[in-house]
Amino acid sequence: MNTDTAFQQWQTQTRARTEELLERLLPAGNVCPEILHQAMRYSVLGGGKRLRPLLVAAAAELGNRDRQACEHAMAAVECVHVYSLVHDDMPAMDNDDLRRGKPTCHIRFGEAFALLAGDALQTLAFELLSLPNGLPAPRHLRMLQTLARATGSTGMAGGQAIDSANVGNTLDQHALARMHERKTGALIGASVALGALCCPELDDADLSRLNVFAAKTGLAFQVIDDVLDCEADTATLGKTAGKDSQQNKPTYVALLGLAPARRYAEQLLAEALSALAPYGGRADYLRGLAEFSVKRGY
Repeated sequence: MNTDTAFQQWQTQTRARTEELLERLLPAGNVCPEILHQAMRYSVLGGGKRLRPLLVAAAAELGNRDRQACEHAMAAVECVHVYSLVHDDMPAMDNDDLRRGKPTCHIRFGEAFALLAGDALQTLAFELLSLPNGLPAPRHLRMLQTLARATGSTGMAGGQAIDSANVGNTLDQHALARMHERKTGALIGASVALGALCCPELDDADLSRLNVFAAKTGLAFQVIDDVLDCEADTATLGKTAGKDSQQNKPTYVALLGLAPARRYAEQLLAEALSALAPYGGRADYLRGLAEFSVKRGY
């Protein structure tokens, strides 16, 4: 079996496992308050790349992972990611009506329930990550801190704030990178770190190397997002194409141009892959996900 085939099989299996986890761990749609739980399940289940739980699982392949810790982390990062999408799509933010190929949560359930669904998914993420596992208590606590920092004012929420404050402005490349390191990169970095923290034998030196990998991969992912917003159509993306340019948002395409933006993503990919050199074949799934982030069409 060649490496590409093995990676594709692992990716398919891990996505299926993620779906099963989320199906089981999300509140049932017939449990009070039913509409809120239905809105949560509608937003989370049955779509998406599942990149963040895949990164958790791939990083956990570097050592002897604790299975429960890994599964809880996979579900937690996806709940946080989807909460951010639900809120970003609302009229006060990006005002979009399509996500993952179907009407956005606020279109389907109304703004109030979309806001509440996002809130509830965020808190559910930390509930799941706090569930008992086989890790030492200090390491378990570090996982909670890692996700909290990645989602707060110096992480994902802060990056979105910078984005919202700069609609119509021109950012230089340093400022644009700083925004996306928070808005997109922080949760991608947390996903990799959480997978590594599931392996008791991985130490701070490993986490430092993996942070470099995640930072380069997260930025490359965002650069390609900007490219696809210009090149791909709505049906392929599962969300409204051309939205960033319509809203006059700062992007890598606007700053660099299409071809230079793609070259920059390839440069970031090379830098990300070099950080994995010490891990040999154990890092093949991480390598595959980094390459997918740059070569994807959606």
